[in-house]
Amino acid sequence: MSPSIMTRIETATFVVIAGVLAIGCQSDSTPIADPVPVRAPTVVSANDLFGVTAESPVLYDATKGGTVFSDPSGRGLSYALTLAGPADGLSVVGGSIAGVPITPGVVAATLTATDSRGNTAVDRFAIVIFAAGLQLPKLPATSLRYSDAGVPLPVNFTTLVNGTNVASADNTPATNPITDAGATLGRVLFYDPRLSAKDLTPCSGCHIQSLGFSDALKFSVGFAGGLTGRHSPGLANARFYQSGRFFWDERAATLEEQVLGPIQNVVEMGMTLDTLVLKLRATPYYPALFTAAFGTPSITTDRVSRALAQYVRSFVSGNSRYDRALRGDAAAALTAQEQQGEQLFRAIGCAGCHTTVAQISDAAHNIGLDVLNADVGTGHGAVKVPSLRNIAARPPYMHDGRFSTLEQVIDFFDSGVQPNPDLDARLKAADGTPKRLALTSDQKSALVAFLRTLTDSTFLTDIRFSDPFAAVSSAPAPSPTPGPPPGPPPVGPPVNAAITIQGNAYHPASVTVGPGATIAYTNVDNRRHSAFFFSTSAIVSTPIFTSGTQTVKMPTAPGTYPFQCAVHGAAMSGTIIVK
Repeated sequence: MSPSIMTRIETATFVVIAGVLAIGCQSDSTPIADPVPVRAPTVVSANDLFGVTAESPVLYDATKGGTVFSDPSGRGLSYALTLAGPADGLSVVGGSIAGVPITPGVVAATLTATDSRGNTAVDRFAIVIFAAGLQLPKLPATSLRYSDAGVPLPVNFTTLVNGTNVASADNTPATNPITDAGATLGRVLFYDPRLSAKDLTPCSGCHIQSLGFSDALKFSVGFAGGLTGRHSPGLANARFYQSGRFFWDERAATLEEQVLGPIQNVVEMGMTLDTLVLKLRATPYYPALFTAAFGTPSITTDRVSRALAQYVRSFVSGNSRYDRALRGDAAAALTAQEQQGEQLFRAIGCAGCHTTVAQISDAAHNIGLDVLNADVGTGHGAVKVPSLRNIAARPPYMHDGRFSTLEQVIDFFDSGVQPNPDLDARLKAADGTPKRLALTSDQKSALVAFLRTLTDSTFLTDIRFSDPFAAVSSAPAPSPTPGPPPGPPPVGPPVNAAITIQGNAYHPASVTVGPGATIAYTNVDNRRHSAFFFSTSAIVSTPIFTSGTQTVKMPTAPGTYPFQCAVHGAAMSGTIIVK
């Protein structure tokens, strides 16, 4: 058999003969019974779960030199090794697994030992294939603070106003308080692409810190390029919702339940919980993080959900200019226009649904987006309302992302509420028709100005909520030794336009340049993006890159050249116009 054929064999059987050099011929065909019954082989040194990297060679002896099983007979064992799962690139060679794996996933391996009398024993183990290029988390030597003891709630969240306060809506269960170690583990899990089927899409792929943990896309892009059914909600102050239910349709009874939903969703992250546990167990840095958080290195879905929930509940946003003004900071005092906006916010009924000084939701509501319910939501077209903290930082708006600006949202509530039969009573006039507010342009501007005071820049940049896998700048290089002055720097193509990739979007999304211009794309997302010009082969697109800058040379021919991210597809797109 040629070696090329041998490498394609998925199951191989071979015999190891221990201590038996020859077997004599017997003149009598009747077998001679062993004087002592022989015990069956047993597993004495089982194979453990282990991880490998896609596109890297693998050679693993599954028999561990013949030590996996006992051999009470002393006559040798034969072995059969089989693989199941996305094993493309891996094959069985004797008792070893060899090859170059291609696709991230989990491969199930079964090693069966058989003795000379037909007795068998089985050892089953898994091989986790991780995508190439995955980063390790970079955590500080001293844990960041997340617990309420280490980071007390803002004073204005605990102060009673009209008999209530923000803290009274806290949904943190007594069984899962926020701890520094628990939230640290949750932070790593939240940003780790290993939690998705192709090692591409972490929780943070749809919940981006600089966007108030929402997404710039109307519908987020899942691990295989599919789009989510609803817009990604912001997560700031998620702990302050008294019912404790989550998702737009409130289908999750608790945050602990909710955080496991996207991981298992066939569009979003595409994992099973069993596979999730296997992948985390095969990841070297997780046992220590689980030990710090829960006392032992055991990795379970319950612990994953508790750690993620602790981290999300730590997303307390309470240092906006509005918050600081409430706490008496004279430098943060609202302008006359902003004060007018706050007064209107209360007078026209916005505060009826967006309650307390944190503008948190009281319940799910049908706000009359359509005459007939396009989305059933929690029932009768009602959907959950996120906190308005950082609302100006996270367009588009509504559960379906239909509005791209705050001005459009104000216009809708002013004159666009539809006569839906399930419309919330607070949006109805006395005759049962939708309220019409008849706001002036100045009043609309005041409302928008007030909503912008709810932006908490400290929260949007807080290192505690940042990506621990993001590239960090290295220490500065030592000063060169004295010598002749350096020559001029290398001359590269002049950059005619710059586009920043942030929040799963291009900024700006469209630019106009001259013939032959050079466009610089700078990725500050620290996640995989590109600029792929799909309409012509005359443009060399950027590679997929996670940080830094890539340039593209435009053709001299005038025209409109669309591009999109090769990872996120048409949901993340832009245009270069050459004139």
